[in-house]
Amino acid sequence: MLPILKVPHSRLRRRALPVESVDDGVRELAEAMRATMRAVGGVGLAAPQVGRSSRVIVADSGEKRGQTLLLANPEVIFSEGAIVWREGCLSLPGVFAPVRRARRVKVAALNMQGKPVEVDAEDHLAVCLQHEIDHLNGVLFVDHLSRLKRSLILAKYEKLRRKSAAESEEE
Repeated sequence: MLPILKVPHSRLRRRALPVESVDDGVRELAEAMRATMRAVGGVGLAAPQVGRSSRVIVADSGEKRGQTLLLANPEVIFSEGAIVWREGCLSLPGVFAPVRRARRVKVAALNMQGKPVEVDAEDHLAVCLQHEIDHLNGVLFVDHLSRLKRSLILAKYEKLRRKSAAESEEE
């Protein structure tokens, strides 16, 4: 299992580098990310969240739950509609907020064989893909909130983080 970086780690705010070619290293990273995501009960994970500056995401969401998408260099090439979804993040554990996203997206990417693919997604899977692609650009879901809501969410997260650290010290 890979360690998941938590806010305020600086790597979470950096734009990830493009994958030059999908090779064994990229496939191993994607598989390790899938295993990590499943182990912690997540539905998506981006390489920057595990400390890698690589444009790789995994997403296991929507009707195809259990059929994980492993994508390199994903980009939203089409979006339409709007949906508000209650989002959380493995890098901000314990906090959730409603975020407005596109309801339907088309994502262009490379699959793990290095072949170009397009993924059409709606609702939960569309939200998940947008969330993970944001991570590749150094954007967190809280960045989509108003300044006031963002500060409240981050204050709540900081309180949870301090409580968790204190409990760990007691053990």
